[in-house]
Amino acid sequence: MNELKQLGNETNYSFDYSPEVLEAFDNKHPDNDYWVKFNAPEFTSLCPITGQPDFATIYISYVPGKKMVESKSLKLYLFSFRNRGDFHEDCINIIMKDLIGLMNPKYIEVWGKFLPRGGISIDPYANYGQPGTKYEELAWFRMQRHDLNPERVDNR
Repeated sequence: MNELKQLGNETNYSFDYSPEVLEAFDNKHPDNDYWVKFNAPEFTSLCPITGQPDFATIYISYVPGKKMVESKSLKLYLFSFRNRGDFHEDCINIIMKDLIGLMNPKYIEVWGKFLPRGGISIDPYANYGQPGTKYEELAWFRMQRHDLNPERVDNR
């Protein structure tokens, strides 16, 4: 009956990129439009050139369709970036595309607030709305305005 494998079981952390740990469950309210938001303030990955660690808060917001991501599996998935060498922009797009593949949300956005390294911080933002729907229009609207009123960033 319960198809979730991570929740309620012993936690095994993978130090290698592991999209297969992501799990979804049925949305009990697929006809409602509502936001689900995750803030992951302990995200780490590696610079693909220097191997130095990068630290960020990852913000994931989505309007679910028929499926939703299970939070423990999301935590384990994000942890699996720990030894992955990708640029900040790649991490954000990979996370977004993996979540789209898992649950086909109506709308999703992923924003990374990376700590400065070498005197500069990078804050990549990506979003997606289902094509041909009002969510596609929402994606363009949010893309144009995503940083007009930035939230307070208190992790730097």
